[in-house]
Amino acid sequence: MNVEPICLLLVGSDGALLEGLSQSLGALGYATMATQELGDARDLAALRAPLIAVVEASLAATSCADALGIPLAAGGALVLYHVTGKGEALVLSPTLQRAVLANITLPLERQRLVALVQHVAERVRTTGRRRDTPPERMAP
Repeated sequence: MNVEPICLLLVGSDGALLEGLSQSLGALGYATMATQELGDARDLAALRAPLIAVVEASLAATSCADALGIPLAAGGALVLYHVTGKGEALVLSPTLQRAVLANITLPLERQRLVALVQHVAERVRTTGRRRDTPPERMAP
């Protein structure tokens, strides 16, 4: 049985940081897609829904609707990050705060990101949310 690797979407303005995250997560067996704009992120996610979208907090704060509009796989989560030493802490809208699993600081909390990804992936495997529910089993 050939199982596709879990897909993650990385969105942010720092290409070097995204490349480093992509390599680190790829070494753990995850497939990653990276882009610098939320519009492109929505297009990529429409092709293959990621389990987790890791989005730069400043982009999400600028366009909350675009960040929340990224389609995620069943059981998926949105994680925001900000880069150490770049600007001040952002005030996020309450809607965005409720939708986010975590708000982390990169690159300092890279291991925390890996732990979050592993936790969400395990939760999806345990609950069986990897498969789409057939229409006949969906609640009316």
